[in-house]
Amino acid sequence: MQENVPHAGRGETDGEAIPHWHDPDGEAMTIVEGEGATVYDDEGSAYLDLISQLYCTNAGHSNEAITDAMTAQMERIPYVSSAKGNDVRDALADDLAKIAPGSLSEVYFSVSGSEANEAAAQIARTVQDAPKVLTRWQSYHGGTAGAGSLTGDPSTRSTLGRYAATTGSEKFLPPLPTAFDADSPEDLAEQAANHVEFVIQNEGADSVAAILMEPIGGTSGGYPAPPGYFERLREICDEYDVLLIADEVITGFGRCGEWFGIETESVEPDMITFAKGVTSAYAPLAGVIADEWIGETVREEGYDLGQTFAGHPVACAAGRAAIDEYESHLIDDARELAPVLESRLEELAATHDVVETVRGRGFLWSVVFADPETGEPFVHPWAGDDDEENPVAAVREAAADRGALFGNGRPDVQILIAPPLCTTRAELERGIDALEEAIEETFE
Repeated sequence: MQENVPHAGRGETDGEAIPHWHDPDGEAMTIVEGEGATVYDDEGSAYLDLISQLYCTNAGHSNEAITDAMTAQMERIPYVSSAKGNDVRDALADDLAKIAPGSLSEVYFSVSGSEANEAAAQIARTVQDAPKVLTRWQSYHGGTAGAGSLTGDPSTRSTLGRYAATTGSEKFLPPLPTAFDADSPEDLAEQAANHVEFVIQNEGADSVAAILMEPIGGTSGGYPAPPGYFERLREICDEYDVLLIADEVITGFGRCGEWFGIETESVEPDMITFAKGVTSAYAPLAGVIADEWIGETVREEGYDLGQTFAGHPVACAAGRAAIDEYESHLIDDARELAPVLESRLEELAATHDVVETVRGRGFLWSVVFADPETGEPFVHPWAGDDDEENPVAAVREAAADRGALFGNGRPDVQILIAPPLCTTRAELERGIDALEEAIEETFE
């Protein structure tokens, strides 16, 4: 029997959270406050959050309309089972159907982007009665076992696959110049789309349920497809009866200039997955928006899967308020400022020879670095260079020292820029000034 021991059975050591994407050689910043496009660390230092934390706080930090909506919902009823109906959940589904392209109107809620992509894959396999989902090499669709198998980023897949593996995911090449020997963007679009058709044929079209793609590359580097690529991809999917799923976890909710990134390609997918920006990350929420016939098929056949916190009422209230904020002014504000961001980044590429290229759309951009003498990355972690000191990481650190936070791409040969949609022109200019000074400090 234990005597004179307070809280018997509890450890006496202090607890400590393990950060995600943990680097034992690094030290994670501790952020304790935020307002608009600015966050503050535990020492009171201010930083422009030009990566929206994880490409998700689209409405910025401390938006009162969103927090007030969440508070009101918590006071009414904080939780309702995901197996039951709920008024705010139904209202958000209706909101999403109104802003989704074309006939996409059926909403299946989940908790995270990883789970949304897993759900979309499962739904596609169910309604198509086919086992395979095709995704790109150099893509990111999540870090859970199922979504990780869909991901084309080798660091994620290797980490998950070290001890377990899942089946039903095959890969194809992304529409990047480095993957094809093309003479023009149009030629690249044709070659890359023909390659996808070749993969479908060789996998066996009857075995392929869907293609899952980011409309604009997310953590893989903010790259848009060459003109005509998605139109041809849509034709191929229709020809072989393959569903086209747009992963809008990062590109949705105004990030790329429209409600959803796929709308910048004038193509209607069969499903959209969403997360992050739907609530401006004020509460975890994600899901799938599917074509009407897909929803009807799932309802008729039943769906014996679910998640406790999917479509959480407080998160749905946050989603409704965030959509109102995006619609009232934030998407228009960001669309107006997007050319300023593009112009400043193009100036960086023109004036600094270590910047190989800049690419992106709207408020999602990548600055790619390479050795000007060889044209190769200074350090390429996926090619076994992860033990070498990476100057691209040094640029991010130098920018943070100047009060501006940027993201790292996959692979880490690039810097990602994804500001909140509420970022002002002055903040944007100040952030790019900090980036330019960091490049000069690191390389010159």
